[in-house]
Amino acid sequence: MRLYDTLSRSHVELPAPPGPIRMYVCGSTVYQRIHVGNSRPFVIAMWLRGWLRGTGYEVTLVHNVTDVDDKVYAESARQGISSRELSARATEWFFEDTSDLGLGRPDVEPKATETIPEIVGFIEELIARHHAYVAGGDVYFSVGSFPEYGRLSGAKLEDMVSQEASDLKRDQRDFALWKSQKPHEDAAWESPWGPGRPGWHIECSAMAEKFLGEEFEIHGGGTDLRFPHHENELAQSASLGHRFARIWMHNGMLELDEEKMSKSLGNVVTLRDVLDTWGRETLLVFHLTGHWSKPLDFSAEVMEAAAARAERFREVYRNPSEPSPEGSWARFAAALDDDFNTAAALAIMHEWHDHALLRRALAVFGLESLTSSEEAPAEIVALAESRVAARAERDFDAADRLRSEIEAAGWDVRDEADAFRLVPRR
Repeated sequence: MRLYDTLSRSHVELPAPPGPIRMYVCGSTVYQRIHVGNSRPFVIAMWLRGWLRGTGYEVTLVHNVTDVDDKVYAESARQGISSRELSARATEWFFEDTSDLGLGRPDVEPKATETIPEIVGFIEELIARHHAYVAGGDVYFSVGSFPEYGRLSGAKLEDMVSQEASDLKRDQRDFALWKSQKPHEDAAWESPWGPGRPGWHIECSAMAEKFLGEEFEIHGGGTDLRFPHHENELAQSASLGHRFARIWMHNGMLELDEEKMSKSLGNVVTLRDVLDTWGRETLLVFHLTGHWSKPLDFSAEVMEAAAARAERFREVYRNPSEPSPEGSWARFAAALDDDFNTAAALAIMHEWHDHALLRRALAVFGLESLTSSEEAPAEIVALAESRVAARAERDFDAADRLRSEIEAAGWDVRDEADAFRLVPRR
């Protein structure tokens, strides 16, 4: 199997099974309910883990939670509650909403606040090797000490200096590893440099290496994290001589009206709202429709199209199974093994009317529920039976009225030879 790697700008082959394959995917910063765009890296990672395991790999997936951040402090102050209370509540929302996708959980879900000792130790080593310096209770990474800085993202000097400005920095390109406690911050942790909390970037280097080691196979996250977040992660770890990630897998963002969906921009649709409105099956089919590395448009029209695709799969199971040509599964597997192309795999699946083969493929994406037929309630069956009797008596007005009642209750009635079939309306 091969995957596109942002660092080398090329496709990189995974080692042969059983690997191992160690994956780290940047999770959400928890201070509100996550938006539907935040579900994309989670879904892709869970699908990829499942596919790799199904093809004989040993896989460990680490998906972190950033539970201390400037945004947590700001939102807790706005709500008038403690930052720790807010982050705990928002973390539960994150677990609840992503669990309702029906894909299971990652193997390890570390929180930044549970990794403080490892973060402090990491920073101490960077200072000892002259890649970081202490300034006024803060600690900064010295970008100038790492000549390869910018190679992952292609960032230019003007991008680098746009990171948080501070008079304490020796070079405005430098970024914070440890931030001293500010008057408005109600929580802090002890460190050799005084009370404070970690910078965003050092959290992920420490969590990734704690659970996966100094070198691992795949690092995932949205394209918006390439700079500065992932560029800074790579600089921190590589400065200590660590190989870190072999493949950087950056997923495309969800776009609303051609603009990246973002809580900071205020153009968000929460994952909870999408699940409640469209259901998990429609959302997962939506994620299938685009290649993981490309942006994906989100709108009501697009979700309606995804719902129609899901219904096409259900329709297959309302009809007799038809065998697929020899080599059908091999075509499907080849699409996923070639840069995990779910859009190509989806197109192949839509060609199939083979119940067993399609069920096997849908299970890869947590969609085996589309193969289950839904039984109509007894009262709907009674209406359909009354309609059959009305038609037999040629009372077509009564038959039409009964059909309308059935449809109003959310069902379609389909006439078959000497019988009928009730199908949920979607």
